[in-house]
Amino acid sequence: MNLIWLEDFLVLAECGNFSRAAELRHMTQPAFSRRIRMLEEWLGVTLFDRATHPVTLTETGLWFRTTAQDMLARVERIPDEARRVAQASSATLRFAATHALSLTFLPDWLRGLESGLSLGPIQLVSDVAQQCEALMTQGRAQFFLCHAHEQAPARLDPSAYPSVKVGDDVLVPVCAPDRQGRPRFMLGGASGRRVPILAYSAESGLGRIVRAVHGAALARLRADVAVTAHLATVLQSMARSGRGVAWLPASLVGDELDQGKLMEAGEASWRIALDIRLYRRGEAEPAAAEAFWRAAGAGAPGPRASGGVRSPKASRS
Repeated sequence: MNLIWLEDFLVLAECGNFSRAAELRHMTQPAFSRRIRMLEEWLGVTLFDRATHPVTLTETGLWFRTTAQDMLARVERIPDEARRVAQASSATLRFAATHALSLTFLPDWLRGLESGLSLGPIQLVSDVAQQCEALMTQGRAQFFLCHAHEQAPARLDPSAYPSVKVGDDVLVPVCAPDRQGRPRFMLGGASGRRVPILAYSAESGLGRIVRAVHGAALARLRADVAVTAHLATVLQSMARSGRGVAWLPASLVGDELDQGKLMEAGEASWRIALDIRLYRRGEAEPAAAEAFWRAAGAGAPGPRASGGVRSPKASRS
């Protein structure tokens, strides 16, 4: 049997017309009809009632439609499954991690795990949360490291992608200081001045969290979005230049807060406490990946110091 016959069969089953089906399959009707007949001869059954207009599936044809769909779907999965088999003995750990954590938490966290585990090669893709989640669902990454908050969960089915908390962080609204060394902008300040917001794009996991936790409050403030970007590091640069207020991880801006290059732009209630979570695929992984998962779980959650996370200093007033 030729797999092309299954595709021919499904097209005809959908449109019910030999001429239209042949056109969709980019061939002449006689050639298309011969392929349908060859499929029926191979099966030894009649799949279509040609006396009806449009042609309809016989009872056997109705059964075979589901079978044909399942067969083609199975064939489509074969390359991914073959790659998984080829990787079964691989010691390479394949990570997807958000940009901010790739720069701050991940290097020191891995170094801490290496004290009790010999890590082999690591393949890291650093991207926005949406793209990292896609890498997980496509099977191109074994692990996904990201910030997490209960009000804005990751777009991964927890039954298929279990996770463990491996650290803590906090999103802090920050801005540049003014000439007097005070925050240039203040959220909910008494002056009633509209505050320019440096916002994350829809693809950003940190953006999801800020919108989920403080979206309603920002709407009440009628805050203006001055800049939108994917990356925390871009918003960090914009905040330093005085463009507005950005919610940035303390793990990323702790030094700048300590040095007064950035300042907290609101009361403590505007902060957002975060988990740092490691997700994995629910299916069995190569031995190296399973050993890493056990080590990550045994050591979780890591201390703040291991990830460079520090509590921000209170803003000067």
